[in-house]
Amino acid sequence: VVLLIFVVCLDNCTNVDELMKRYYLPVCYGIIFVGGLVGNTTGLFIYVTKLRPWQSSSIIMINLALTDLLYVLSMPFFVYYYNNGDSWALGEFMCRFVRFGFHFNLYGSILFLTCIAVFRYVVVVRPLWAVQVQQKCWGIVACTVVWIIAAAEITPMLIVIDMKEQDNQTYCLDFASTIDVNDVRLYSWLLTLFGFLLPLVVVFMCYIGIVRQLANGPITSSSCRKRARRVTVLILVVFVVCFMPYHILRALRIETRNMSHLSCTVEDIVHAAYIISRPVAGFNTFFNLALYTLSGDKFRRAFISTFCCKCSLNQSRSLVNLAIISKTGSDAPAE
Repeated sequence: VVLLIFVVCLDNCTNVDELMKRYYLPVCYGIIFVGGLVGNTTGLFIYVTKLRPWQSSSIIMINLALTDLLYVLSMPFFVYYYNNGDSWALGEFMCRFVRFGFHFNLYGSILFLTCIAVFRYVVVVRPLWAVQVQQKCWGIVACTVVWIIAAAEITPMLIVIDMKEQDNQTYCLDFASTIDVNDVRLYSWLLTLFGFLLPLVVVFMCYIGIVRQLANGPITSSSCRKRARRVTVLILVVFVVCFMPYHILRALRIETRNMSHLSCTVEDIVHAAYIISRPVAGFNTFFNLALYTLSGDKFRRAFISTFCCKCSLNQSRSLVNLAIISKTGSDAPAE
């Protein structure tokens, strides 16, 4: 809708992308920061204090929450940058570091979601392996591999991210907007292929396997199996709704920059659509919060007990204070 409004207003190649970056990105990144910070901090607190000893699934969930938390902590830098008219004042190191952290945690989240889908697949389709897979060591191994792969995928970002000086203003350029488009074109396709499409295929195959097993298995009504299907469906939705538009539009943004015959109107529309997709990819953190409650009854019980206990404690204190005040009033001598 926002994009259509701007397209209607396009007469002679107006700076639609500048308007989007000035007003749309700070608001969306601010929402992601507040919601992600509160939700993931709460999730980490419950996992660390209420759900010990950990199984492999708990360890993966903790790492996913940690990844999302690191991701949202980069949001204030972007809110300040875009709200300040694309003026970067923190130096080249921080520009590369913040952009690197943004993508590192984004692709780390993709890989952790893939791990969750694979582990759910094993629990449903290979029940004899379920007890072994739920051991803590498998969670540690999976998370270590994810961090290593994510680092290997995103390390080139430190080289391709660039800054630009123009009209006495410093720009910290986005990955798809770097000065030399040829430097990022091949890397973008490789990152899309191995960082997104391959995990998407894995998640989709896990979903197909779980659905088939539930349709043909002898215990199709098992709560554990139904929960596994819901979790996998949610992960698939995150991939399609959040990550797919971002990767498609990022590829279009890079390709259109390499086409000199395109009109500036078309390029501005593609860039505006790409700008819209960037916060949409970040909204995956809200879907990830739903995974905590879908992952098992233990988390829900721990969450309810944590906050209900606090509410009950406050109510008890209020009742005690009221009783003391009433007793004091009744014991006071009559005049």
